Amino acid sequence: MSQVFVADHPLILHKLAILRDKNTASKEFRELIREITEFLCYEALRDLPLEDVEVETPMCKCTQKKLAGRKLAFVPILRAGLGMVDGALEMVPSARVGHIGLYRDPETHTPVEYYCKLPADIEQRDVIVVDPMLATGGSAIDAITQIKKRNPRSIKFMCIIAAPEGIDALAEAHPDVPIYTAAKDECLNEHCYILPGLGDAGDRIFGTK
Repeated sequence: MSQVFVADHPLILHKLAILRDKNTASKEFRELIREITEFLCYEALRDLPLEDVEVETPMCKCTQKKLAGRKLAFVPILRAGLGMVDGALEMVPSARVGHIGLYRDPETHTPVEYYCKLPADIEQRDVIVVDPMLATGGSAIDAITQIKKRNPRSIKFMCIIAAPEGIDALAEAHPDVPIYTAAKDECLNEHCYILPGLGDAGDRIFGTK
């Protein structure tokens, strides 16, 4: 069964309340997505390996910790996942970025893949797949399946809001992939949108309808 981390930091909860508000404009919405992503990165990257290095302060030499050179890649699920990339790269500027394009069939609600471009050295990297919403789980499952074919070192999934149905589906399909989310919502409605959710993340990020 997948490890599921649900953030409960007061600052994240505060930002989520503003993010959900239907009156929040696209500019502020994008900023909030970026900020919440940064908070989630702290947790998703908590297990990065460290090594000892010698540092000379203005006072003396000392031994400190630095990252041990682990290679990372962030892979947004297009298009809404793009909204999380800036926040992720703010935390790890050296990470590579891949892209997976999926859209949801309006009749079957299943994902249809139309694009996949990943770093050439993906097998040497720890991958974090990002998408603001984990609804049915279909897109996340398909994206992770495609990435696994390229044999990365590891995969994690990071989102802003998740439905219980999506968490269960992803955990069943990929029990080895940890899930990091800022909120676990109530359920999906008859159109497979998350309740209470925040509407269509892609439309709100890019100002489209």
